[in-house]
Amino acid sequence: MPQKKSNIHEYEYKAEMKQLLHLIIHSLYTHPEVFLRELVSNASDALNKIRFRLLTDSNVIDPGEELKITLTLDEKKHLFTIEDNGIGMTERDLNEEIGTVASSSTLEYLEKLKVEGKTMEGDLIGQFGVGFYSVFMVANEVTVETRYADEGSKAYRWKSDGKGTYTIEEIDREARGTKISFKLKKEYHDFAEEWRVKNVIDKYSTFVEFPIMIGKERLSRIGAIWQQPKEKISTDQLTEFYKYIANDSNPPLGHLHLSMEGKVNFKALIFIPSKAPLYFMRDKEEKTLNLYAEKIFIQDDAKELLPEYLRFVKGVVDTEDLPLNVSRELTQSSPVMQKINQVIVGKILGLLQEWAKKDRGKYDRFYKEFGQYLKIGLNIDFTNRDKLIDLFRFESTKSEPGEFVSLKQYVDRMGTDQKEIYYLTGDERSSVIKNPNLEYFKKNAIEVLLLSDPYDVMIVPSIHEYDKKALKSIEKADLEIHGDQEDGEEVLNKDLAEPLIKVFKETLGDKVKDVIESKRLVNSACTLVTGKDAMDAQMERMMKMMDENYTSQKKILEINTKHPLIKNLARINLGDSKDSILRNSILQMFEGALLIRGDLEAPTDFIERMTELMTKATK
Repeated sequence: MPQKKSNIHEYEYKAEMKQLLHLIIHSLYTHPEVFLRELVSNASDALNKIRFRLLTDSNVIDPGEELKITLTLDEKKHLFTIEDNGIGMTERDLNEEIGTVASSSTLEYLEKLKVEGKTMEGDLIGQFGVGFYSVFMVANEVTVETRYADEGSKAYRWKSDGKGTYTIEEIDREARGTKISFKLKKEYHDFAEEWRVKNVIDKYSTFVEFPIMIGKERLSRIGAIWQQPKEKISTDQLTEFYKYIANDSNPPLGHLHLSMEGKVNFKALIFIPSKAPLYFMRDKEEKTLNLYAEKIFIQDDAKELLPEYLRFVKGVVDTEDLPLNVSRELTQSSPVMQKINQVIVGKILGLLQEWAKKDRGKYDRFYKEFGQYLKIGLNIDFTNRDKLIDLFRFESTKSEPGEFVSLKQYVDRMGTDQKEIYYLTGDERSSVIKNPNLEYFKKNAIEVLLLSDPYDVMIVPSIHEYDKKALKSIEKADLEIHGDQEDGEEVLNKDLAEPLIKVFKETLGDKVKDVIESKRLVNSACTLVTGKDAMDAQMERMMKMMDENYTSQKKILEINTKHPLIKNLARINLGDSKDSILRNSILQMFEGALLIRGDLEAPTDFIERMTELMTKATK
């Protein structure tokens, strides 16, 4: 509850807000100059909001006033002021937008950086929605005076030292908008000097659409870069514009500059980032394309322009086919937006296809960052399904760790007798590559895709086939493979194998669906495989994570009748099918196969039985 002292109400920051402020001020940021970029960016947002409102509603304070950002510096007193005549804030806005931490994930990530002894590049701060607080790096106390744009609205002053509390009081203020003022800390006095401020504005805020004024001098000049011809925009300008709109310190991996005329008319400047966002597909604050109508800002996250799987893309779209007074709700069902969406998606996928064909290094860098996004699109975007499948990449037994192959590359180097595309799933490559089910394929140099990405487990079974070749898990019992008769190892004869398999079935009972002779094993004694329509091991693990009551389907145990252990067990069985070493060895083999799959639920029994067997073997 606020404490009232005359007209001043004092509020205490929540515990997580105090932590956040402390981290920002003392621990993480190495580029204090970004405070200016963040304040300018917030002012620009406020001006965009009032400009959008003025398209349909002139019932605001001073509707005809020029929209601008004004900086006032006092070198002698080391004072800094930034003021905009944008939408302004209400008392509720001051409490909810300034007095509250942006999200729990923000604090979680920043604390992780501190624990790891790392710093954050200053350009990254805006991605978290905490840009305003960067001002406390350069000031001990900050004052915000603001009035919302509605006629008859009240004005307020917010003040805080960024430590434990902040105050809000009602004040007299005629103008709409927001003014932020503070005295600079000693080590940052240079930010009250014009040359320093101009350098920062030139570096970070060249593309702000509204005038940034110091006295009578305007600092921002470039504006709507997407409206300019391609040949007149330099690479440096493109890079800086991308950094400005994306709040990214890294240059983009690539871009598209579109000027479309025909069924739909629009201009666009679209960027592919070089790094995926910190919270993949979980960051609700993550924004994609900004939408303009004839250079008038409409919204800063036009979700209708892109499908979910391409939301990592950043940029600007400007169309003359939307009315200037369009509401954000109307854009959601606009046929114009749907047409623009189709064109942009086609162009982005076309750019990725070009990289995949002509610049494998660039495409691999892209895929390592954003491959998971594309995979989500497989069962969403049926129009572009085939294009997406061609863009997918996988590790394989013929690729080095971290290297990828496409399905086309796989098919091109298939043997003439091979009818199917083989794959195997698992937690990570290092464990998948040791799976006994790979032995036959390794020995016969047959390539197998290694799927350790959880998204692969979801999408590959739904691809079904590529270039008329079925995709098949090598964990399936119904694989059409032929045992190798040229390895010099003699297969256990039928008269010994069949009775032994019978004992396996008796010993394991309902623990398995069946026990059969294996054609795929070379070095291992046994392995577990699934039935034709059953799930792979990795998919079953995912199901268990989602549903604790999920029951795994019974597996088929395959035994290698060439293996010395199997032959030894057959010899014991010939003498006594009830022998304890025989029966315990069978249980041990089965649980060992479970252990390899990551499905062993009773490791204590496994260890005790192993100890017993070793004790008998060493007598």
